[in-house]
Amino acid sequence: MGVRINPALCIRCRGEYNLCGLSYCPVLAELRARYALRRVSGRNEVDGSSPPSVFIGRIGYPRVNVYPATPPMHGDTRDLENPKSWINMRLEDFVSSRLSLIRGSISVRVQDARDPPRLLHDVQVMALSEGPVDSELVFEKPVGDRYVFDEHAPPFGPSSPLRSLRLSTLPPPPRVVEKVYSDTDLNATEAILRLYDSGIDVHVISRLLSVGALGVGIRRRLVPTRWAITAVDKQVSDRLLREVRGYPLINEYRVYVRTIRDNTFVAILAPHTWLYEWGEAWWPGSTWNLWGGDVALELDYEDYWGRDEYPSIGGCYYAARIAALEALRSMRRQAAVILWREIYPGFNLPIGVWWVRENVRAMLNGPYEKFNDLGEALAYVSKFLKLPIDAWVSRSYVIRKLTKQPSLARWLNR
Repeated sequence: MGVRINPALCIRCRGEYNLCGLSYCPVLAELRARYALRRVSGRNEVDGSSPPSVFIGRIGYPRVNVYPATPPMHGDTRDLENPKSWINMRLEDFVSSRLSLIRGSISVRVQDARDPPRLLHDVQVMALSEGPVDSELVFEKPVGDRYVFDEHAPPFGPSSPLRSLRLSTLPPPPRVVEKVYSDTDLNATEAILRLYDSGIDVHVISRLLSVGALGVGIRRRLVPTRWAITAVDKQVSDRLLREVRGYPLINEYRVYVRTIRDNTFVAILAPHTWLYEWGEAWWPGSTWNLWGGDVALELDYEDYWGRDEYPSIGGCYYAARIAALEALRSMRRQAAVILWREIYPGFNLPIGVWWVRENVRAMLNGPYEKFNDLGEALAYVSKFLKLPIDAWVSRSYVIRKLTKQPSLARWLNR
């Protein structure tokens, strides 16, 4: 593209803050062009089965754009909104399927969720549905060629201002969803936790939160999708942490490893009260380090009581955290958790934090190796990581907290 940008800015920005001074993100612009779906360009309407799917933008807040979306096909489209199926798809198939979701946009105030106009009401009804909703979107003008690639939310296809939305074959919402939607005295946090405890996945809960379907009636509002995703991950994992802190410690060091599509995930669980860190190492040529010459390593952490400030590393921190705490709750054990991820050249798609959440879930539900001390665990981990283990250890908060152990001190000073 002929643009020279300080690579450190891309790592900090991730397409969100325009730190490079440009009016667009070159990373996202290139991806949008590469995956353009010319077959939908220029259409004035689309008729299909929405999974259901809704995206809420954040630009212009507290006035935002709401985007109901449907693919130009009928049938069982639930996999288009199911992260558990995405993780088993090839990335190119995942991207192409997500970009088939054509969006209609309406501009509303976030507080309109309390007493929605007709179009917004229909969008909320769509979002509540348990299964695909036959939907006809008619646009004010032909569909363009701009797509959504985001670090937080999964990709979406092109959009156009929405003239009308017609819904048919509308499956009812799950009973618990209908109950929390109707309960206008239930605050949003309680609603989120009730849904989660009833088996509703956080991906669905974040959609309900984003369309203003949860919370005390007079305080309901639309929540931009990327904010809703992180809010749900944080609220649920905060509750899980309160539970996990009451469990006994694991009695060994456990190491989990998952290698998938130019990514390596590793987890070390240590017999210690709750500590947590999430680290990412981006190789030159990967999504947020396209122009860098060196590996960019970022890491954030918390101690026993959690953290109050938003982590600089972004929403992946909480997506990985909820997966770790779900695993500990299933074990009925407490541990210090080290989670590291390496991203190599060839993985250059910002496809959303679901990628982290589902891969960490899969990793911690899989096999692991046991060790007697952290030094042995780190030596084992080093076989799977491309970045020298010393680079990780020197930045690790949890390891610093555990260095009083003589065996680890000897290993670090070898």
